[in-house]
Amino acid sequence: MKKLSVVGIGPGNESYLSISAKETLKDSDLIVGYSKYVELVKEYFPEKNYLSTSMTKEVDRCRMALEKASEDNIVSVVCSGDAGVYGMAALVYELSVDFPDVDINIVPGISAVLSGSAVLGAPIGHDFAVISLSDLLTPWELIEKRLRLAGEGDFCICLYNPSSHKRKDYLKRACEILLNFKEEDTICGYVRNIGRIGEEYHILSLLELKEIEVDMFTTVFIGNSNTKVINNKMVTPRGYKGI
Repeated sequence: MKKLSVVGIGPGNESYLSISAKETLKDSDLIVGYSKYVELVKEYFPEKNYLSTSMTKEVDRCRMALEKASEDNIVSVVCSGDAGVYGMAALVYELSVDFPDVDINIVPGISAVLSGSAVLGAPIGHDFAVISLSDLLTPWELIEKRLRLAGEGDFCICLYNPSSHKRKDYLKRACEILLNFKEEDTICGYVRNIGRIGEEYHILSLLELKEIEVDMFTTVFIGNSNTKVINNKMVTPRGYKGI
C-alpha cells in the first residue's frame, strides 16, 4: 500500500517534535508543506527533498502530496501544532478519495493550545473550548455564536488566529462578546512565538485584553470564573483541593 503521512511538528522547535514525528520525517523521500513550516523542518532534515506552497494553497499542496505518494514516493505533509487541529489531516482525507491506493497515516503533534498553555502555567485545567477567529473559511456570524455559547458556558477559551493585517479588530470584537458573560477582571493571557526565538507571554484582565494588539503568531487564553494568578502564572483549578 502506498503511504502518505500527515505530521504535526508542534511549534517547530526540534525539542517539541515527537519521536514518531522525527522517525516519520527521517524515513520520508519528500516533505511537503506551507513554506514557513517547511523552513522550520528543513533545519533538522536538510538532506530531504521539499515542496512548498504559500498560504491559501492548501488544496494544491495536499493534492500534490497525494499525487507524489501515488507515484511510490514516501511523502509527509507537515503541519504546525497538531495535524488534526486546524491542520491538513481532514483535507488530506477529503482529497484521498481520488487516490484509493494511498494509505493515510496521521502523526500527532503538540498543538498551540497545549504548548501555549504550558508557557502560561495551567490555564486550561478545566473544560475549555478552542475557537479560531479567522473568518476565511468560517462565517463571522458562526464564530460569534461559538464565542457566545462558550462564554455562557463559562468555558476557558483558547483563541487561534486572533488577528491579521485584514482582521486587526477581531480580538477586540471577540472580547466585547465575551464581556457579556464574563467579568471584566477575568484572568487572561497570551503567548507569542511559542517554542521559538522571541517567545513571550503576558497575563492581564479581559478588559485589558480587549485593547491589546496581537499578531498571527499569538495564541490567546481566556480564563473561566475560577481562573487565578499564582506566582505570575495563569492557573485554572479543576477543584481537587475541595475534595
